[in-house]
Amino acid sequence: MPTARPPLVFLPGAAGLASFWRPVAERLRARSEPILVEYPGFGETPSDASIHGVADLVDALVAKWPSSFDLVAQSMGGAIALRLALDHPARVRRLVLVATTGGIDVLRLGAADWRGGDWIAQRPRMPRWLVDDHSDVGDRLSKVRAPTLVLIGDADPLAPLGVGEYLRDRIPGATLEIVAGGGHSMAEDDPALIAALIDRHLGA
Repeated sequence: MPTARPPLVFLPGAAGLASFWRPVAERLRARSEPILVEYPGFGETPSDASIHGVADLVDALVAKWPSSFDLVAQSMGGAIALRLALDHPARVRRLVLVATTGGIDVLRLGAADWRGGDWIAQRPRMPRWLVDDHSDVGDRLSKVRAPTLVLIGDADPLAPLGVGEYLRDRIPGATLEIVAGGGHSMAEDDPALIAALIDRHLGA
């Protein structure tokens, strides 16, 4: 009897909505049961007074999840995913970072500042703890143990090629895949392609 595959956990970006990853997750459901995360205080998910930052969220999430899982993160979800991979290395089997904008200093790597426009102003009720996170684990990336795939769109000003190269060069054995014409929402724009790339990385 084949061994059951670990669940596949999907972390959204700063909007915090589980629905972002649903089109990709449905295409990978045959592989394993997806866990679509929605952050407390975002969308329809009630706030949690105990969560004041990324570290608190990581503690709350791992307490609910199984002992081993594959992890896919979009944009600011990368700040959470990298913290999970570093602080709980035995839990994260494989890691996929898509259009990463958090957990490292992306502005120094040529990224446009998504916080500078109307995006935040249009979401006045959204909790600020993720938006305000500027954590930088760049000096710890060499300790990431999970085999890592970095997906970068070549038309994404928020997570440009420099971000992908930085992650690839500092995470041991990481693979960088550049998606031609991919923007910041490429997982929504072409879920079939992104699902196929994730599936290939996760392996048998």
